[in-house]
Amino acid sequence: QIQLLTFFTMTSKFSTSTNNTNEDPREPNNCPPLTLSPDLTTERLKSSFNPLAITNFIDGSADATSKRRLLESWIIRDPTGVFSNDDNNYLHRSERHTRALAKFVRLVELCRAAGVGGKKSNNTSSSSTAVNHLEGEIIATPEFLTLVNAISDDPFPTSLHWVMFVPNILTLCDAEQQAQWLPLCRDWKMIGCYAQTELGHGSNIRALETTATFLKESQGAAPGGEWVVNSPTLTSTKFWPGTLGKTANHAMVIARLIDGSGVDHGIHNFLVPLRSMEDHTLLPGVETGDIGPKIGYNNMDNGFARFENVRIPRRNMAMRFAVVDEEGVYEKVGAKKKGGSGDAASKVAYITMMQVRAYIIHSSNDALAMACTIAIRYSTIRRQGYNADADKKREENAPNEIQVLDYRQQQYRLLPLLAASYAIFFSGKHVLARLKNIENELVSGSSAITKTIVGDIHATTSALKSYATAFTADGIEDCRKACGGHGFLVSSGLVELSNTYLQSCTVEGDNYMLPQQVVKVLLKLVGAMQSGDAALLKDHKGTDMEYLIAPLMTLMKQNGGVPNKSTFVLPTTNGNAQDFMDVSTILKAFQHRSACLLLDVAMQLASNMAKSSAQQAWNDCLLGMARASRAHASYILLRDFYNGLKEEENKPSASCLGPNEIQVLSQCLTLLGLYWMDQYLEDFLQNQSILTGSIPHLRQAILDVMTKLRPDAVGLCDARDYSDFRLKSALGKFDGDVYPAVMESARRDPLNQKSADGGVGMGYDESLKKLIVGGIGEYKNGLSGTVSRL
Repeated sequence: QIQLLTFFTMTSKFSTSTNNTNEDPREPNNCPPLTLSPDLTTERLKSSFNPLAITNFIDGSADATSKRRLLESWIIRDPTGVFSNDDNNYLHRSERHTRALAKFVRLVELCRAAGVGGKKSNNTSSSSTAVNHLEGEIIATPEFLTLVNAISDDPFPTSLHWVMFVPNILTLCDAEQQAQWLPLCRDWKMIGCYAQTELGHGSNIRALETTATFLKESQGAAPGGEWVVNSPTLTSTKFWPGTLGKTANHAMVIARLIDGSGVDHGIHNFLVPLRSMEDHTLLPGVETGDIGPKIGYNNMDNGFARFENVRIPRRNMAMRFAVVDEEGVYEKVGAKKKGGSGDAASKVAYITMMQVRAYIIHSSNDALAMACTIAIRYSTIRRQGYNADADKKREENAPNEIQVLDYRQQQYRLLPLLAASYAIFFSGKHVLARLKNIENELVSGSSAITKTIVGDIHATTSALKSYATAFTADGIEDCRKACGGHGFLVSSGLVELSNTYLQSCTVEGDNYMLPQQVVKVLLKLVGAMQSGDAALLKDHKGTDMEYLIAPLMTLMKQNGGVPNKSTFVLPTTNGNAQDFMDVSTILKAFQHRSACLLLDVAMQLASNMAKSSAQQAWNDCLLGMARASRAHASYILLRDFYNGLKEEENKPSASCLGPNEIQVLSQCLTLLGLYWMDQYLEDFLQNQSILTGSIPHLRQAILDVMTKLRPDAVGLCDARDYSDFRLKSALGKFDGDVYPAVMESARRDPLNQKSADGGVGMGYDESLKKLIVGGIGEYKNGLSGTVSRL
């Protein structure tokens, strides 16, 4: 307690007024590193903009940056030392899991001591039916999420409690249920997970097999009736849910609701106690456990669970939008309103799922930006090859080697990835805000949220999740490869970053499955246009797919020729690279690419349907759907980046971003658009929106933009403001002191630490000595052996 008081007196809780702007709270001693690499110093002096201005923009304001840095310093300078990640690379996953629990308990202790969550969340709606967190709930605060990110470890074993369990209670449970359960969640008495995925079924939730069968009081149930939860088959075993294995004492179980008459009403949510809240022992009929080692995410106890006649009260079914009475009669809550939004329950459940998908999209920008920061900083430190044109040497008697980042192929590998991290930031921010608005509208009973709007945001999150996570996962791996041999070291920070991130490509919808859902929604727009449904087309106004209407209309009006040939051709006014420098023109090319690829799928599907079954016709279009979904996602990313910069540029009040910051980010946007054109050139050539003769100009434009961005590369990384503590990388250190950090990491390895006197390694006495000293491997001339004698 004295330790805590001293600590919080030192940090003055959230006060930022005494912060010296020259101090850097990201560093353990709350001051800048004493030594900086000359290479990085030179790079930082080249920047054409102020990195701190972009930092402030990303955080929301200069005050928000100061507050975030202060919160990060709580973790870095915590007197207990529990948050240290120095030994992470050398620990078994069971040790990491245990340490992660200790870190989380300490985090909660810090939050309570500092009064985090002491006031009701400011993000709640004034409506009494909107989603509201309790006073004192720390997980609803931005401070909590900042502190979680600052700890910079694999996700906590408790993460699903606030990512999915509590949100499900808030959105799908009625007021009485919330009053009963939310205080327990707030006080960390009830720790929950979200148990949907089964051993035999993941994305196909309609095929889930877990059952919750209603049992009346007259049939032997407790007063008011009960649900009997069962795992009827091996494949119905809940498998993969995070927090389920050893941490959670409750689960929001997704199961088939069988009412009192034996009617199956499909999947619903049930709150099922798993463990005693007194001693954490498993309750009767419940079996849970950890699913074992994974590629990454090994702090997390992803678990399995089986239920055998587990009885729970009738009111443990989430009853905001559907109820079952004491006789087992099922009823939806509230009839559809005329012109309303339809089935609110399914929509809200859908929105909750999409919010998790949106968080995955948004978090991708950080993962990719961290990888770029490591690779780009290292690429300025690392030198390879000789500069034969230079007269001066870097230092006396040293060869004048070239910075790796000065090689064009290294720029082409890394700079578009850095640009993409900013694009994903803008789209993630946009999608999260839009989803929150839709959720509040639905929960408050508004009829403004139509099926078209829900379908549109579903298509957007599905397309972005599929494309952004695949691009990010591949990008992190490309950053690792771009660091050469040292990128293979775990101490590079890129190995764990990659392994931890990889799950994002599969969780909440496999990336090869989601494009079907995207195109299914977009094809409805094509159908509305073909049928001339003016009312439905009007319903698309303001949606993310509205941009498709104009190019689709012109495509459908073409007479003769190929119906999906683009009606837009990128202008060749200048006949050189300048033709590719206008962002609005690039965006138009991406619009037409999306429309052409979507119409391709529609035409192929119609053709296939005439000669095969509907299922086979759909199956034969899957490759085209993947291309169409990718095109839709890449346009949205570029559009959101463009709109975000325009919004800042046209703000009536002062923006954090000045003209120089807008310019360098606009160059990132241009490079990303050109890079994706080059990467998927066949799409643009197929629909003839880019002519073959323009390809050299496109590639020269890429070189020209990279030349402009090269001096700002380190500054754009610094603008993300990642501390060394958070990066956990010997190669990406802020001060550029790379090689001593690599050696220090090597010396820390237990294989070196546990060596005997004289540097004798582990295993020498037990094994190696028998070869070197014992003579087991000696060749005996004239002697031979046989397999039988061996």
